Amino acid sequence: MKAKSTKPVTLADSTEVDSYMQKLDHPLKEVLGALRKIILAIDDEIGEHIKWNAPSFLYIGEMKPFDPKEYKRYIIVSNVYQKDCIRLVFPSGAKINDTSGLLSGDYADGRRLAFFHNMEEVKAKEEALRNVVKTWLTLLDK
Repeated sequence: MKAKSTKPVTLADSTEVDSYMQKLDHPLKEVLGALRKIILAIDDEIGEHIKWNAPSFLYIGEMKPFDPKEYKRYIIVSNVYQKDCIRLVFPSGAKINDTSGLLSGDYADGRRLAFFHNMEEVKAKEEALRNVVKTWLTLLDK
């Protein structure tokens, strides 16, 4: 019987995201690029890769064991389906006490959304975005 290979799991792949961004044909590509830069600069233990055909951001540090189907590592999954805005989906956004108004929606699964229609909104919401991500990091079960 052949032994299973124990190939290490790669959580982040910025090269994959760079390639995705180079090929992306979206009117708000600049907005997504700016959001990406902000999110990655918040903490060294935030990584990125492509999930659901868009850049996604996750915690890449050590964590207690958990069921991977719980997606506990995921901070933000971007959504570029619509051409009028970039949606940032926070899968665990309901856990964050966001008083800034950045996060919206009241989904039963606990996700919350943030919308960015232009670079002015990115600049106006940057501090709130940083605060929400930093708060999420403090709630992690490390």
